[in-house]
Amino acid sequence: MEKLYIGIYGSVNSGKSSLINRLAGQEISIVSAKKGTTTDPVKKLIELDGIGPCVLIDSAGINDSTELGSARVDKTMQTVDIVDMAIIVADAGVLTDEDKDLINFLKEKGKPFFVVNNKKDKENYQTLTVEGTEVYEFSCKTDKDVKAILKAIQKYRPGYVVKKLVLLDDLIKKDDVVVLVTPIDTAAPEGRLILPQMNAIRNVLDNNAINVVVQVDQLETFLKLPVKVKIVVTDSQAFKRVNEIVPPNIPLTSFSILFARMKGDFEYYVQSVRKIAKLKDGDKVLILESCSHSGISCEDIGRVKLPKMIREKSGKKLDFKIITNLEPLPKDLASYGLVVQCGGCMVTKNQLGARIGHVKEAGVPMTNYGVTIAYCTGILDRVTEMFNIPVEA
Repeated sequence: MEKLYIGIYGSVNSGKSSLINRLAGQEISIVSAKKGTTTDPVKKLIELDGIGPCVLIDSAGINDSTELGSARVDKTMQTVDIVDMAIIVADAGVLTDEDKDLINFLKEKGKPFFVVNNKKDKENYQTLTVEGTEVYEFSCKTDKDVKAILKAIQKYRPGYVVKKLVLLDDLIKKDDVVVLVTPIDTAAPEGRLILPQMNAIRNVLDNNAINVVVQVDQLETFLKLPVKVKIVVTDSQAFKRVNEIVPPNIPLTSFSILFARMKGDFEYYVQSVRKIAKLKDGDKVLILESCSHSGISCEDIGRVKLPKMIREKSGKKLDFKIITNLEPLPKDLASYGLVVQCGGCMVTKNQLGARIGHVKEAGVPMTNYGVTIAYCTGILDRVTEMFNIPVEA
Protein backbone atom coordinates (compact mmCIF):
# COMPACT_ATOMS: atom_id res chain seq x y z
CA MET A 1 0.00 0.00 0.00
CA GLU A 2 1.34 3.44 -0.94
CA LYS A 3 1.21 6.54 1.21
CA LEU A 4 -2.04 8.48 0.76
CA TYR A 5 -1.41 12.10 -0.26
CA ILE A 6 -4.21 14.38 0.96
CA GLY A 7 -4.37 18.02 -0.11
CA ILE A 8 -6.12 20.42 2.30
CA TYR A 9 -7.45 23.43 0.36
CA GLY A 10 -9.59 26.46 1.09
CA SER A 11 -9.69 30.21 1.43
CA VAL A 12 -7.44 32.27 3.67
CA ASN A 13 -8.23 31.67 7.35
CA SER A 14 -10.84 28.99 6.68
CA GLY A 15 -9.16 26.74 9.26
CA LYS A 16 -7.11 24.38 7.11
CA SER A 17 -4.19 24.28 9.52
CA SER A 18 -6.49 23.69 12.51
CA LEU A 19 -8.07 20.74 10.71
CA ILE A 20 -4.66 19.23 9.96
CA ASN A 21 -3.58 19.60 13.58
CA ARG A 22 -6.73 17.84 14.79
CA LEU A 23 -6.36 15.01 12.29
CA ALA A 24 -2.71 14.56 13.22
CA GLY A 25 -3.34 14.91 16.94
CA GLN A 26 -0.41 17.33 17.22
CA GLU A 27 0.55 20.90 16.36
CA ILE A 28 2.17 20.47 12.97
CA SER A 29 0.80 23.59 11.24
CA ILE A 30 0.88 27.16 12.51
CA VAL A 31 -2.55 28.47 13.49
CA SER A 32 -3.09 32.23 13.58
CA ALA A 33 -5.89 34.73 13.10
CA LYS A 34 -3.54 36.65 10.83
CA LYS A 35 -4.28 35.97 7.16
CA GLY A 36 -1.66 34.25 5.04
CA THR A 37 0.08 32.41 7.87
CA THR A 38 0.61 29.37 5.63
CA THR A 39 2.94 30.32 2.76
CA ASP A 40 4.30 27.48 0.62
CA PRO A 41 2.48 24.13 0.84
CA VAL A 42 3.67 22.21 3.90
CA LYS A 43 3.87 18.40 3.86
CA LYS A 44 3.59 16.27 6.97
CA LEU A 45 3.96 12.48 7.07
CA ILE A 46 1.67 10.93 9.67
CA GLU A 47 -0.16 7.69 10.45
CA LEU A 48 -3.94 8.17 10.52
CA ASP A 49 -6.09 5.75 12.51
CA GLY A 50 -7.75 3.19 10.26
CA ILE A 51 -6.06 4.61 7.15
CA GLY A 52 -2.31 4.12 7.47
CA PRO A 53 0.61 6.27 6.30
CA CYS A 54 -0.49 9.61 4.88
CA VAL A 55 1.06 12.85 3.71
CA LEU A 56 -1.08 15.84 4.61
CA ILE A 57 -0.42 18.91 2.47
CA ASP A 58 -1.33 22.19 4.16
CA SER A 59 -1.72 24.71 1.35
CA ALA A 60 -1.79 28.48 1.20
CA GLY A 61 -5.19 30.17 0.91
CA ILE A 62 -6.37 30.10 -2.67
CA ASN A 63 -7.99 33.56 -2.50
CA ASP A 64 -4.89 35.52 -1.47
CA SER A 65 -4.94 38.48 -3.87
CA THR A 66 -1.59 40.03 -2.91
CA GLU A 67 1.38 39.88 -5.29
CA LEU A 68 3.15 37.37 -3.06
CA GLY A 69 -0.15 35.59 -2.46
CA SER A 70 -0.56 35.00 -6.19
CA ALA A 71 2.72 33.06 -6.25
CA ARG A 72 1.54 31.07 -3.23
CA VAL A 73 -1.73 30.23 -4.96
CA ASP A 74 0.16 29.01 -8.04
CA LYS A 75 2.19 26.65 -5.85
CA THR A 76 -0.97 25.47 -4.15
CA MET A 77 -2.63 24.64 -7.48
CA GLN A 78 0.47 22.72 -8.58
CA THR A 79 -0.05 20.32 -5.68
CA VAL A 80 -3.25 18.98 -7.29
CA ASP A 81 -1.08 16.78 -9.50
CA ILE A 82 0.61 15.09 -6.55
CA VAL A 83 -2.38 14.48 -4.26
CA ASP A 84 -4.55 11.37 -4.32
CA MET A 85 -7.57 13.15 -2.87
CA ALA A 86 -8.54 16.56 -1.57
CA ILE A 87 -10.43 18.16 1.29
CA ILE A 88 -11.95 21.59 0.66
CA VAL A 89 -12.36 23.61 3.86
CA ALA A 90 -15.24 26.12 3.75
CA ASP A 91 -15.36 29.03 6.18
CA ALA A 92 -18.67 28.77 8.09
CA GLY A 93 -20.72 27.93 5.00
CA VAL A 94 -18.96 30.29 2.58
CA LEU A 95 -17.30 29.00 -0.59
CA THR A 96 -15.33 31.64 -2.47
CA ASP A 97 -15.20 31.80 -6.25
CA GLU A 98 -11.68 30.39 -6.00
CA ASP A 99 -12.99 27.47 -3.95
CA LYS A 100 -15.58 26.78 -6.64
CA ASP A 101 -12.96 26.98 -9.40
CA LEU A 102 -10.79 24.51 -7.50
CA ILE A 103 -13.74 22.13 -7.09
CA ASN A 104 -14.33 22.22 -10.85
CA PHE A 105 -10.60 21.68 -11.46
CA LEU A 106 -10.58 18.64 -9.15
CA LYS A 107 -13.57 17.23 -11.05
CA GLU A 108 -11.75 17.73 -14.38
CA LYS A 109 -8.70 15.95 -12.98
CA GLY A 110 -10.82 13.10 -11.64
CA LYS A 111 -9.56 13.66 -8.09
CA PRO A 112 -11.87 12.46 -5.29
CA PHE A 113 -12.72 15.17 -2.76
CA PHE A 114 -15.19 16.20 -0.11
CA VAL A 115 -15.98 19.46 1.67
CA VAL A 116 -15.52 20.25 5.36
CA ASN A 117 -17.83 23.08 6.39
CA ASN A 118 -15.71 24.44 9.23
CA LYS A 119 -16.54 26.55 12.31
CA LYS A 120 -20.03 25.16 12.92
CA ASP A 121 -19.84 26.68 16.42
CA LYS A 122 -19.55 30.16 14.90
CA GLU A 123 -22.52 32.51 15.34
CA ASN A 124 -23.01 33.32 11.65
CA TYR A 125 -22.49 29.68 10.50
CA GLN A 126 -24.65 28.49 7.62
CA THR A 127 -25.16 25.07 6.05
CA LEU A 128 -23.79 24.23 2.64
CA THR A 129 -24.38 21.83 -0.26
CA VAL A 130 -21.93 21.03 -3.05
CA GLU A 131 -22.92 19.18 -6.21
CA GLY A 132 -21.12 15.88 -6.70
CA THR A 133 -19.78 15.34 -3.20
CA GLU A 134 -20.65 15.35 0.49
CA VAL A 135 -20.31 18.21 2.96
CA TYR A 136 -19.31 17.47 6.56
CA GLU A 137 -20.22 19.98 9.25
CA PHE A 138 -17.21 20.41 11.47
CA SER A 139 -15.77 21.98 14.57
CA CYS A 140 -12.17 21.48 15.65
CA LYS A 141 -13.43 21.39 19.23
CA THR A 142 -15.46 18.20 18.71
CA ASP A 143 -13.82 14.74 18.72
CA LYS A 144 -16.89 13.23 17.06
CA ASP A 145 -16.42 15.54 14.06
CA VAL A 146 -12.75 14.56 13.75
CA LYS A 147 -13.72 10.87 13.69
CA ALA A 148 -16.27 11.62 10.96
CA ILE A 149 -13.57 13.21 8.80
CA LEU A 150 -11.30 10.17 9.26
CA LYS A 151 -14.16 7.94 8.08
CA ALA A 152 -14.72 10.25 5.10
CA ILE A 153 -11.04 9.94 4.13
CA GLN A 154 -11.42 6.14 4.21
CA LYS A 155 -14.49 6.44 2.00
CA TYR A 156 -13.04 8.83 -0.58
CA ARG A 157 -9.48 7.53 -0.92
CA PRO A 158 -8.97 6.01 -4.39
CA GLY A 159 -8.65 2.27 -4.82
CA TYR A 160 -5.16 2.36 -6.28
CA VAL A 161 -3.81 3.59 -2.93
CA VAL A 162 -5.27 0.61 -1.08
CA LYS A 163 -4.37 -1.94 -3.74
CA LYS A 164 -1.03 -3.71 -3.31
CA LEU A 165 1.42 -2.84 -6.08
CA VAL A 166 3.08 -5.75 -7.90
CA LEU A 167 6.87 -5.87 -7.90
CA LEU A 168 7.96 -9.51 -8.34
CA ASP A 169 4.71 -11.21 -7.33
CA ASP A 170 3.87 -12.57 -10.79
CA LEU A 171 7.46 -13.64 -11.53
CA ILE A 172 8.34 -15.78 -8.51
CA LYS A 173 6.80 -18.39 -6.22
CA LYS A 174 7.54 -20.10 -2.93
CA ASP A 175 11.17 -21.26 -2.47
CA ASP A 176 12.39 -19.66 -5.72
CA VAL A 177 15.93 -18.28 -5.43
CA VAL A 178 16.09 -14.59 -6.34
CA VAL A 179 19.55 -13.02 -6.71
CA LEU A 180 19.67 -9.28 -6.04
CA VAL A 181 22.85 -7.56 -7.22
CA THR A 182 23.40 -4.47 -5.08
CA PRO A 183 26.69 -2.66 -5.76
CA ILE A 184 28.22 -0.83 -2.82
CA ASP A 185 30.08 2.00 -4.55
CA THR A 186 30.60 5.72 -4.00
CA ALA A 187 27.03 6.42 -5.11
CA ALA A 188 25.55 4.02 -2.50
CA PRO A 189 24.11 5.66 0.65
CA GLU A 190 26.19 5.27 3.78
CA GLY A 191 25.22 2.29 5.92
CA ARG A 192 22.01 1.32 4.15
CA LEU A 193 20.45 0.02 0.95
CA ILE A 194 18.41 2.19 -1.40
CA LEU A 195 14.61 1.91 -1.29
CA PRO A 196 14.15 -0.24 -4.44
CA GLN A 197 16.59 -2.80 -3.05
CA MET A 198 14.86 -2.87 0.33
CA ASN A 199 11.43 -3.14 -1.31
CA ALA A 200 12.62 -6.03 -3.47
CA ILE A 201 14.02 -7.91 -0.48
CA ARG A 202 10.72 -7.50 1.39
CA ASN A 203 8.70 -8.52 -1.66
CA VAL A 204 10.73 -11.71 -2.10
CA LEU A 205 10.14 -12.55 1.57
CA ASP A 206 6.41 -11.82 1.20
CA ASN A 207 6.31 -14.42 -1.56
CA ASN A 208 8.11 -17.00 0.63
CA ALA A 209 10.98 -17.02 -1.84
CA ILE A 210 14.70 -16.91 -1.03
CA ASN A 211 16.79 -13.75 -1.15
CA VAL A 212 20.43 -13.91 -2.16
CA VAL A 213 22.03 -10.43 -1.99
CA VAL A 214 25.45 -10.04 -3.59
CA GLN A 215 27.76 -7.42 -5.02
CA VAL A 216 28.80 -7.61 -8.67
CA ASP A 217 32.17 -9.25 -7.94
CA GLN A 218 30.44 -11.99 -5.92
CA LEU A 219 27.84 -12.87 -8.54
CA GLU A 220 29.97 -15.15 -10.71
CA THR A 221 31.08 -17.18 -7.66
CA PHE A 222 27.51 -17.67 -6.49
CA LEU A 223 26.20 -18.71 -9.92
CA LYS A 224 28.76 -21.55 -9.97
CA LEU A 225 27.09 -23.12 -6.94
CA PRO A 226 24.58 -25.97 -7.50
CA VAL A 227 21.61 -23.67 -6.95
CA LYS A 228 18.75 -23.12 -9.39
CA VAL A 229 18.26 -19.37 -9.77
CA LYS A 230 14.82 -18.14 -10.79
CA ILE A 231 15.78 -14.56 -11.67
CA VAL A 232 18.60 -12.04 -11.25
CA VAL A 233 17.72 -8.43 -10.46
CA THR A 234 20.52 -5.89 -10.60
CA ASP A 235 21.13 -2.22 -10.14
CA SER A 236 20.80 -0.84 -13.67
CA GLN A 237 24.20 0.83 -13.50
CA ALA A 238 25.80 -2.63 -13.28
CA PHE A 239 23.88 -3.97 -16.31
CA LYS A 240 26.88 -4.33 -18.62
CA ARG A 241 28.99 -6.44 -16.25
CA VAL A 242 26.07 -8.44 -14.85
CA ASN A 243 24.82 -9.26 -18.35
CA GLU A 244 28.24 -10.72 -19.12
CA ILE A 245 28.10 -12.93 -16.03
CA VAL A 246 24.50 -14.20 -16.03
CA PRO A 247 23.94 -17.05 -18.55
CA PRO A 248 21.16 -16.59 -21.14
CA ASN A 249 18.92 -19.23 -19.54
CA ILE A 250 18.51 -17.14 -16.35
CA PRO A 251 16.11 -14.16 -16.64
CA LEU A 252 17.75 -10.81 -15.94
CA THR A 253 16.24 -7.43 -15.16
CA SER A 254 16.83 -4.44 -12.88
CA PHE A 255 15.25 -2.71 -9.90
CA SER A 256 14.51 0.34 -12.03
CA ILE A 257 12.75 -1.73 -14.69
CA LEU A 258 10.65 -3.49 -12.04
CA PHE A 259 9.61 -0.09 -10.71
CA ALA A 260 8.88 1.14 -14.24
CA ARG A 261 6.54 -1.80 -14.69
CA MET A 262 4.93 -1.32 -11.27
CA LYS A 263 4.42 2.45 -11.28
CA GLY A 264 5.03 3.83 -14.76
CA ASP A 265 3.81 3.23 -18.30
CA PHE A 266 6.21 0.42 -19.13
CA GLU A 267 5.31 -0.12 -22.79
CA TYR A 268 5.50 3.64 -23.40
CA TYR A 269 8.95 3.69 -21.79
CA VAL A 270 10.21 0.77 -23.90
CA GLN A 271 8.90 2.22 -27.15
CA SER A 272 10.15 5.73 -26.36
CA VAL A 273 13.72 4.74 -25.54
CA ARG A 274 14.40 3.92 -29.19
CA LYS A 275 13.88 7.60 -30.00
CA ILE A 276 17.41 8.12 -28.69
CA ALA A 277 18.64 6.94 -32.10
CA LYS A 278 16.58 9.70 -33.77
CA LEU A 279 17.78 12.62 -31.64
CA LYS A 280 19.44 15.49 -33.48
CA ASP A 281 22.23 17.89 -32.61
CA GLY A 282 20.90 20.55 -30.25
CA ASP A 283 17.91 18.51 -29.04
CA LYS A 284 16.99 18.98 -25.40
CA VAL A 285 16.71 16.01 -23.01
CA LEU A 286 14.90 16.37 -19.69
CA ILE A 287 16.02 14.22 -16.75
CA LEU A 288 13.44 13.81 -13.98
CA GLU A 289 14.80 12.67 -10.65
CA SER A 290 12.00 12.32 -8.12
CA CYS A 291 14.02 12.36 -4.94
CA SER A 292 16.11 14.78 -2.92
CA HIS A 293 19.64 13.34 -2.88
CA SER A 294 22.34 15.93 -3.36
CA GLY A 295 23.88 14.56 -6.56
CA ILE A 296 27.33 15.68 -5.49
CA SER A 297 28.91 12.31 -6.30
CA CYS A 298 31.10 12.29 -9.39
CA GLU A 299 29.26 9.10 -10.39
CA ASP A 300 25.78 10.62 -10.13
CA ILE A 301 23.46 8.74 -12.46
CA GLY A 302 21.13 11.55 -13.55
CA ARG A 303 23.68 14.32 -13.90
CA VAL A 304 26.70 12.42 -15.22
CA LYS A 305 26.26 8.80 -16.29
CA LEU A 306 22.97 8.99 -18.20
CA PRO A 307 23.85 12.11 -20.21
CA LYS A 308 27.16 10.49 -21.18
CA MET A 309 25.43 7.24 -22.24
CA ILE A 310 22.75 9.01 -24.26
CA ARG A 311 25.28 11.25 -26.01
CA GLU A 312 27.43 8.24 -26.93
CA LYS A 313 24.45 6.17 -28.12
CA SER A 314 22.94 8.97 -30.20
CA GLY A 315 26.25 10.39 -31.39
CA LYS A 316 24.73 13.87 -31.07
CA LYS A 317 25.45 17.06 -29.15
CA LEU A 318 22.54 17.30 -26.74
CA ASP A 319 21.40 19.79 -24.13
CA PHE A 320 20.43 18.21 -20.78
CA LYS A 321 18.24 19.70 -18.06
CA ILE A 322 17.56 18.00 -14.72
CA ILE A 323 14.57 18.51 -12.40
CA THR A 324 14.55 16.99 -8.92
CA ASN A 325 11.76 16.09 -6.50
CA LEU A 326 8.29 16.87 -7.87
CA GLU A 327 9.06 20.35 -9.14
CA PRO A 328 6.82 21.53 -12.01
CA LEU A 329 7.75 20.46 -15.52
CA PRO A 330 9.10 23.14 -17.89
CA LYS A 331 6.50 25.28 -19.60
CA ASP A 332 8.25 24.57 -22.91
CA LEU A 333 7.97 20.80 -22.39
CA ALA A 334 6.90 20.23 -26.01
CA SER A 335 10.29 21.53 -27.16
CA TYR A 336 12.16 18.56 -25.64
CA GLY A 337 13.25 15.60 -27.71
CA LEU A 338 13.15 13.08 -24.84
CA VAL A 339 12.23 12.82 -21.16
CA VAL A 340 13.99 10.31 -18.90
CA GLN A 341 12.33 9.59 -15.54
CA CYS A 342 14.08 7.91 -12.60
CA GLY A 343 12.70 4.67 -11.18
CA GLY A 344 10.17 6.60 -9.13
CA CYS A 345 10.72 4.74 -5.87
CA MET A 346 10.13 7.89 -3.80
CA VAL A 347 6.88 8.96 -5.47
CA THR A 348 3.44 7.40 -5.75
CA LYS A 349 1.96 5.76 -8.82
CA ASN A 350 -0.51 8.64 -9.03
CA GLN A 351 2.23 11.28 -8.92
CA LEU A 352 4.27 9.51 -11.56
CA GLY A 353 1.14 9.01 -13.65
CA ALA A 354 0.44 12.74 -13.58
CA ARG A 355 3.92 13.43 -14.93
CA ILE A 356 3.55 10.83 -17.64
CA GLY A 357 0.22 12.38 -18.60
CA HIS A 358 1.75 15.83 -19.03
CA VAL A 359 4.61 14.44 -21.13
CA LYS A 360 2.25 12.44 -23.36
CA GLU A 361 0.02 15.48 -23.78
CA ALA A 362 3.07 17.44 -24.96
CA GLY A 363 3.80 14.72 -27.53
CA VAL A 364 7.26 13.94 -26.15
CA PRO A 365 8.72 10.40 -25.84
CA MET A 366 9.42 9.35 -22.25
CA THR A 367 11.43 6.51 -20.79
CA ASN A 368 13.16 5.75 -17.49
CA TYR A 369 16.66 5.22 -16.12
CA GLY A 370 16.73 1.42 -16.20
CA VAL A 371 15.18 1.12 -19.66
CA THR A 372 17.60 3.77 -20.99
CA ILE A 373 20.66 2.03 -19.57
CA ALA A 374 19.48 -1.33 -20.97
CA TYR A 375 19.02 0.24 -24.42
CA CYS A 376 22.35 2.04 -24.37
CA THR A 377 24.05 -1.16 -23.20
CA GLY A 378 22.44 -3.19 -26.00
CA ILE A 379 20.48 -5.58 -23.78
CA LEU A 380 16.98 -4.10 -23.90
CA ASP A 381 15.45 -7.21 -25.50
CA ARG A 382 16.92 -9.51 -22.88
CA VAL A 383 15.82 -7.58 -19.81
CA THR A 384 12.26 -6.99 -21.04
CA GLU A 385 11.46 -10.33 -22.73
CA MET A 386 9.90 -11.86 -19.59
CA PHE A 387 7.27 -9.10 -19.54
CA ASN A 388 6.02 -9.73 -23.10
CA ILE A 389 6.38 -6.06 -24.03
CA PRO A 390 6.93 -5.37 -27.75
CA VAL A 391 10.28 -3.71 -28.23
CA GLU A 392 9.99 -2.80 -31.89
CA ALA A 393 9.00 0.84 -32.46
